[in-house]
Amino acid sequence: MERQRNISEFVLLGLSYDQNVQIFCFVLFLFSYVALLAGNLLILVSIRCSPLFHQPMYYFLIHLSSMDICYTSTVTPKLIADLLGGTKTISYGDCMLQVFAMHFFGSIEVFILTVMAFDRYAAICKPLHYMLTMNRTRCHLLVLAAWAGGVLHSLPQLMMTIQLPFCGPNELDHYFCDIFPLLKVACTDTYITGVLVVANSGMVALVTFVVLFVSYVIILFSLRHHSAEGRHKALSTCGSHITVVILFFGPSIFAYLRPPTTFPEDKVFALFYTIIAPMFNPLIYTLRNTEMKNAMRRVWCQTLFSKAAHS
Repeated sequence: MERQRNISEFVLLGLSYDQNVQIFCFVLFLFSYVALLAGNLLILVSIRCSPLFHQPMYYFLIHLSSMDICYTSTVTPKLIADLLGGTKTISYGDCMLQVFAMHFFGSIEVFILTVMAFDRYAAICKPLHYMLTMNRTRCHLLVLAAWAGGVLHSLPQLMMTIQLPFCGPNELDHYFCDIFPLLKVACTDTYITGVLVVANSGMVALVTFVVLFVSYVIILFSLRHHSAEGRHKALSTCGSHITVVILFFGPSIFAYLRPPTTFPEDKVFALFYTIIAPMFNPLIYTLRNTEMKNAMRRVWCQTLFSKAAHS
């Protein structure tokens, strides 16, 4: 492996060479990252300290928020630091780690979104059997399956990447290490590797999106038989999920389900699934969810009240 690799680091070209654009992006992404951390931590604490934790949907939402934090943290802190620095470099080892972590946490998030769609299907279409179908043991197994799916998806990606020989240019036209930019600077024919990446990442994104789309069509179709109040509540919950799915999967499918090449637009689309969608998840799941808002109000009001009482 060492014979095939004559470089020890990569240079990330980033989002723009313009200093003013870099300062604007620094402020924007720093705010986005802080908002993402605060929002997802708020969801984690609010659910964990309320009875909602025992409901399957919110149990999965805790895991989704955790994945949002882990997934975005593999890219955003480095991006923010690079926007203030001069030369944007990343070591070979850190680059390979970033490739693995991005695909690992990203695929777990995809599978948890799929599990949440199954949960909504069971709740709306099979309400009498819901608690039996989505018992806590099954919830644990579904989350474990999502993690196992993350390993099965990301390990082949990493193995394909570390076998690439790098002996010439080391500039990646991106703001993080991803497989397509790495294929572009590898000093070998990468056509087969590119096809395998599309078959892996592209098909994971497409198949899960189709499964999610079909499941929500079935759910919306079954709502015809519900009362107006039941339809409103179900549509509110499903609407949140559908919004997250569109924000995450649209750019992901564009990025990976296509011939293995790079486009200037890749960096813009990558911002959607690495920063923007995870940042909006807390807003989408809280502002449109009455149970979540009530739980947050109770938890944080009790916390403030107890602090005031002690003081």
